[in-house]
Amino acid sequence: METILLREQQISPTEEVIENALGDSYSAYKDLIEAITDTGYGLVPQWNYYKDGKAWLCKVCYKKKTVFWLSVWDKFFKTTFYFTEKTGSGIEGLDIEEKIKESFSNNKPIGKLIPLTITIKSKDQIKDVLTVSKYKKNLK
Repeated sequence: METILLREQQISPTEEVIENALGDSYSAYKDLIEAITDTGYGLVPQWNYYKDGKAWLCKVCYKKKTVFWLSVWDKFFKTTFYFTEKTGSGIEGLDIEEKIKESFSNNKPIGKLIPLTITIKSKDQIKDVLTVSKYKKNLK
């Protein structure tokens, strides 16, 4: 069973803590953070402890817009984007893995939002996160 990590409020998610949790997938995490904070994307990662989920989550924003949420799991991490029915209609046209599109189209809405989650274990999966990030960032 998958278990979310970084559950202790008093232990901040430092680079060392994240590296220990992610193991081999830490290099993918590092590359993703470098890419999204670069001037081409201009996204800002913000780590906060959320009491409702009892875990540290990284909210990645562009100006005031939340682009995606990042959570750390045992040896991998997940990015979750939320779309409305209207904004999610463009996902099908993106150059991302088909299984991500299928999963998104099968996801049930949470209120009015439909989640799109990408599980990342290696660097080659970052491309899809960057593609969806660019799409979400540019939505009006």
